[in-house]
Amino acid sequence: MNEIDRIREALETAETVAVVGCSPNPARASHAITRYLIAQGYRVIPVNPGHREILGQPCFASLAAIPPGIRVDMVDVFRRSEAVAPVADEAIARGAAFFFMQLGVVDEISARRLEAAGIGVAMDRCILVEHERLGVAPKSRNVAGESSVPSMSRNGTN
Repeated sequence: MNEIDRIREALETAETVAVVGCSPNPARASHAITRYLIAQGYRVIPVNPGHREILGQPCFASLAAIPPGIRVDMVDVFRRSEAVAPVADEAIARGAAFFFMQLGVVDEISARRLEAAGIGVAMDRCILVEHERLGVAPKSRNVAGESSVPSMSRNGTN
């Protein structure tokens, strides 16, 4: 867990990131980080049961609701710690390669289950901070043009 080399590898190899708890509210961290991931060329799948679309991307009620033909390489979780377990179960069922629990999100039991299933885990870590800190290059397949989302600075502004 929180192994820097494994985090780097996940960020460099992932193509698709499911953002669980993604908000349509631009003032929320999940919204800003989703914008950042899109601008970095990741295919982002927002997961929030209250919305059909966020940032021009189709939104799904859960990881399980994402069509099986869509590969999910990484899951980034913006939920309370006590809500992580069912998301971890869905990530295991989908065969995700990596699971990020954002800053303040801690679930040791789920982390152990994920790792036992061969899924890398970053807990209490911000995907944006790690992406920038590790100097991961943007994906060559930049889908930002599809949603016209500009890249962002560290403080969430353009």
